[in-house]
Amino acid sequence: MICVLMMASGASWESEALARLTKAGGVVVLKRCVDVDDLLATATSGQADVAVVGLDAPGLDTSSVSHLRRYAVRPVAVAMADVDDLDVRSRAERLGITALVAADDLDSLAEVVSRVDDISDTRVRDGDDLPVAAAVPTDEHRIVAIWGPGGAPGRTTLAVSVAAELARRGSPTVLVDADPYGGGVAQQLGILDEVSGLLSAARLAGAGQLGDRFASTTRAVGDHLSVITGLPRADRWIEVRATHLESVLDRAGDVGNVILDTGFCLEDDPGGDFGARPARNAMTLTALAKADEIVVVGAADPVGLSRLARGLVDLREVTGGAPVRVVVNRMRPGLGWSEREIAGMVEGFSRVCGLHFLPDDQSATDRALIAGRSLVESGDGHLVRALGAVVDAIFPASLDGEAPRRGRVRRRFARL
Repeated sequence: MICVLMMASGASWESEALARLTKAGGVVVLKRCVDVDDLLATATSGQADVAVVGLDAPGLDTSSVSHLRRYAVRPVAVAMADVDDLDVRSRAERLGITALVAADDLDSLAEVVSRVDDISDTRVRDGDDLPVAAAVPTDEHRIVAIWGPGGAPGRTTLAVSVAAELARRGSPTVLVDADPYGGGVAQQLGILDEVSGLLSAARLAGAGQLGDRFASTTRAVGDHLSVITGLPRADRWIEVRATHLESVLDRAGDVGNVILDTGFCLEDDPGGDFGARPARNAMTLTALAKADEIVVVGAADPVGLSRLARGLVDLREVTGGAPVRVVVNRMRPGLGWSEREIAGMVEGFSRVCGLHFLPDDQSATDRALIAGRSLVESGDGHLVRALGAVVDAIFPASLDGEAPRRGRVRRRFARL
């Protein structure tokens, strides 16, 4: 028995389609959904096999189709125009739908519903969450997420610095501000942008148009660095679904190495699974899940180290096996403990692939912020050299052909 959901959004073909499916053997219409949110919420129950949807239904996008496939609900689209029309087929392909039926020829609907699993694209069967149009990053490009616990330990400053140093070495780099609590990358780099790059990219991803228009969502900062600016206000997080960010990261990976500035909270929201809205921290969790390496930054003071220790424990639940590197920020002699003592603390909470210390240089950081430039652009110094050592460790291939602008900082505690 095939259980079917219908979502026609008031289209004229709904009554005839319902009648034909009701008469067909081996098919039962489980529910007529009023809109996309109702459809996604019902699909989450896991009782449906197929969703018959209007191709032009309001709110139907790639993230909606991905949600259906995540719960093993196979989509069949009813088009108001000829299914052989290039525009109709192009829209269906962008959404990730391969089974099409014309609204004026519903004779084959029951048969298509019964065999949709045989004609669906194998890349999106059995709950696979990749839309058909999704890109796959090239092997030489990596996604690195910069994460840290609450308390402003320096996530954005580190993300901007790593991206800027990598770009300075001639490596194409995309810096993505994916903080769901409000972005700060644009402010740090002095980017005056009335349109959020992330929101623009999310809308294009939802419409299946990100592939061709990705460049329009980025801002060039120098020859090798592109920036996708973050949310203009914290309340706009609801406009970016996890599948949107996945599409953005896949496409960015085609351009170059990807550096992600993330939020601090790792708490999941079960309500986000019901389709009405994304989870608040979905962007952060998606960024960490997609990352090839996670760089955790913590402040060197007692409160910061306590938060870092708890964060490393919490992070183990969501890393998905990606290597974790720790950067201890604002290290200064007056704190009363040595780097080796901090290394012992970190090793007690998590096995990390590397540990680095950044010296406290508030004046250099202030100058960079006021000038709207990265620390790497603001001149040489102990902090900039330490940042260079972090990039050396994360992207060793970037050392090939690098201009000898400064000396190297000794890598510490490689045994971790």
